[in-house]
Amino acid sequence: MFRKILELDHDSSFALHVAEKPGRLRTFAMFFAHSGDSWFWGMGLMILWLAAWFLGSSFWMRWSVYELAWICFTAAFVMALKFTIRRRRPMGEWGEIYRTTDPHSFPSGHAARAFLIAALAIFLGPPWLALLLCIWAVLVSLARVAMGVHYISDVVAGAIVGVGLAWLAAQISEPIFAMVWRTIGFMLW
Repeated sequence: MFRKILELDHDSSFALHVAEKPGRLRTFAMFFAHSGDSWFWGMGLMILWLAAWFLGSSFWMRWSVYELAWICFTAAFVMALKFTIRRRRPMGEWGEIYRTTDPHSFPSGHAARAFLIAALAIFLGPPWLALLLCIWAVLVSLARVAMGVHYISDVVAGAIVGVGLAWLAAQISEPIFAMVWRTIGFMLW
């Protein structure tokens, strides 16, 4: 039974591949596959935090800190799962950097990160951004399969991990944030 599920996962995932097919769909998938990269979000959230600090927007400062802190936690959690499970990535040409630096595919770190970001936006607001990020998270996940660096089950598991960690973040972030904010404020003064 389990073998049949894995075969269905493999065959369904391969049917979605566009990595070796030049054209707009491949370009679109490549863009979204990379848009969930951790370095991109780390840099973007630090820039957002600085801009919010200069503009005096405590909401966007808090939003960027929550997102960045939980992205880091998610990365560590997903890597621990990947190195415990050790499922090999699908065979393919595209995504050599992912295949070299992280040969394991289950669960998808990009899907976990994308769904964490989107779900945290649902908890933190604003609603228009949460909606855009939810659509983006689905596109990132599909693009990772389309570019051949993940199986469908990898991105589904990643989405579950991301939403679960976002729920946890919504429960515990405020007390942690308040404590850290007071500590930093005390150290700066």
